Amino acid sequence: MKKIVGVRFKKLGKIYFFNPERLFIKKGDMVVVETSQGEELGEVMIPNRMVEDEKIIAPLKKVVRIASRRDIKHAEECKKNEQEAFKICEKKIKEHGLDMTLTDVEFKFDNSKILFYFTSDGRVDFRELVKDLAAVYKTRIELRQIGVRDEVKRICGNGVCGRELCCCTFLSDFEPVTIKMAKEQNISLNPSKISGCCGRLMCCLKFEDNVYKEKLKHLPHIGAIVKTEDGEGEVDSVETLKERVRVKIKSEDGDGFIYKRYDAKDVKILKDAEGERLDEEELKNKKELEELEKLEKEN
Repeated sequence: MKKIVGVRFKKLGKIYFFNPERLFIKKGDMVVVETSQGEELGEVMIPNRMVEDEKIIAPLKKVVRIASRRDIKHAEECKKNEQEAFKICEKKIKEHGLDMTLTDVEFKFDNSKILFYFTSDGRVDFRELVKDLAAVYKTRIELRQIGVRDEVKRICGNGVCGRELCCCTFLSDFEPVTIKMAKEQNISLNPSKISGCCGRLMCCLKFEDNVYKEKLKHLPHIGAIVKTEDGEGEVDSVETLKERVRVKIKSEDGDGFIYKRYDAKDVKILKDAEGERLDEEELKNKKELEELEKLEKEN
């Protein structure tokens, strides 16, 4: 067991563990910590606590000090300088005619370097741009190309649900999302309805994925032949969360079909359907869905 504090450097960034040594640190305190890239200022999210050794990624770096007024003022000055650097870099990008979009600037707390984040559809030769920026700021310059998800996270916005985007409020990591998740949740397979502001699959598809997967293990697929109290029939649709199925059964006169809903526990699977069926909407949007899946894998 080791004593740690959890520190976050950005609003929705990861929480990293540090050794507080003899300092008593409260949640919400600002601290200066030692990192692999020099000293950084962060906010304490987890106060002094003992954790198991296996939960710690070695080596455990230390908290240098609780931030002073001077430290806080320096961090505020860095923020102001970032705004000015953003304008200067945008101007330089235009002068060099580079096909890139600047999204953010970050001054390191210890003045060791300045990070410029940008997006681009392809690779960019920004060597001359780096030279120009280094001549202006006399420090190490680093340009980082980020994905569209990271760009939207930095800009913020609202989703189709009307609420602020998940990546701007509580998501600290982007997890892989697939078209299959939308399919298993019976969501419309229309690319415009399952894509977020970033043009990628919505992150919220991942939230209930494990629940759906667990329930689907005990449910018949669409097309399965089942036995009900009203006779044998074919599963027409599945309500996963309610664990109910709609079954198509031949009418008594044999001229048509009747549709009835049953709890999954009340039907017996005689022959389950093989594989997954393509519905009309999936067939209609097949090319767009394949392109969306391809973009997801590239990320």
